[in-house]
Amino acid sequence: MIQRQPNSTLERGFIAAVLAQGVDSEDELDELRELARTAQVEPIGALVQHRMRPEQRTYFGKGKLEELKRAYRGSGAEVLLVDDELDPAQQRTLEDTLQARVVDRTQLILDIFAQHAVSAEGKLQVELAQLEYNLPRMRGMWQHLERLGGGVGTRGPGESQLESDRRIARRRITLLRRRLKELSKQREVRRKERRRAEAPTVALAGYTNVGKSTLLNALTDATVSVNDRLFETLDPTTRAFDHDGRTYLVTDTVGFIRRLPTQLVEGFAATLEETLVADLVLHVVDATADAERLDEQSKAVKTVLDEIGAADLPLEVVINKVDAVDAARRQSLSNRFPEALQVSAKTGEGLDALRERIAERFADRFEAVRLFLPYEDGGKLAELYSLGAPIEEREDQADGVLVRARLPRRELRRFARYLVA
Repeated sequence: MIQRQPNSTLERGFIAAVLAQGVDSEDELDELRELARTAQVEPIGALVQHRMRPEQRTYFGKGKLEELKRAYRGSGAEVLLVDDELDPAQQRTLEDTLQARVVDRTQLILDIFAQHAVSAEGKLQVELAQLEYNLPRMRGMWQHLERLGGGVGTRGPGESQLESDRRIARRRITLLRRRLKELSKQREVRRKERRRAEAPTVALAGYTNVGKSTLLNALTDATVSVNDRLFETLDPTTRAFDHDGRTYLVTDTVGFIRRLPTQLVEGFAATLEETLVADLVLHVVDATADAERLDEQSKAVKTVLDEIGAADLPLEVVINKVDAVDAARRQSLSNRFPEALQVSAKTGEGLDALRERIAERFADRFEAVRLFLPYEDGGKLAELYSLGAPIEEREDQADGVLVRARLPRRELRRFARYLVA
């Protein structure tokens, strides 16, 4: 059992976990501690039980549960944080035993998401995930009271407050799903507009806090928040950069973690859909992470990409934060990821090479052509510009415009009659 001096400005939390035999509890709980601090909770103690699996109803074994009860009361904590997703029975047992609030890993992450959601859609997604999580955990605090009466909108005499609350929650869930579906359609319209412009789309994916938002800002001159907190970015943010006259779109996505709750994978469709429709995924990794943590983080990212159906998308590994490591570490990373570019979003090192790498990925999508567009077909020149095709040379002549451009291959037929040898 571990205890620390609390920070008086934060809520005090006591960490508990059941871990497999041989697992290093300090390393395993580091992420939960960071999640707790992000949620404004100061971890002041921890208790771990090593066993094959948690007890089905009580989570801890009987003896360890009594030890937890004593340790929790002695710590002065205000909330118990459990590094696992508890089922409703386990959560009730711990709450009743400790007479305390019990927050499991999933609920803690949902609370962080609620703090960080900015857009209307992000807030709706958080609320939906919270309702779906809480619905089976609603307890009959007023079951001794009965709502008498009938009429429109009630179930008749005898409905308990718990039943009423659950019914209201289900209605709200249905409403939220409907609203999110409508917003999803609006996102699809915006994506079609981007596809019509033939702008290649790149999605930044990676473990939370590896510097994806800082990289987006550095590549595109965006101003996305880059505070040093887990899940700082929840809402998908798309910005553009130009390279050799061609526009590329870059989308920042929510950071991944180990055991990302199912409710979030399903609920945060906005970010995850942007990954699915990308032409290229940049898997951003942290150069400062040690080998073991790098393995865990890479595995977590791969797992989430598999879960959302993005495993088959073209992928490039980009190693960020190389300004914070020495030459030996850089060489070690180069040996491990021989094809990966090493960059620093903070200093700008390697960003030109990254833009060039992205451009190379899409080089065969375009073909260099010369077109002569008569003035009477002036609308065609506007169409050419609307495609975002790089215009490398333009010459206004007496009866039309001669242009040299890189045209998307699928548009060649459309401009075939204007091609010049």
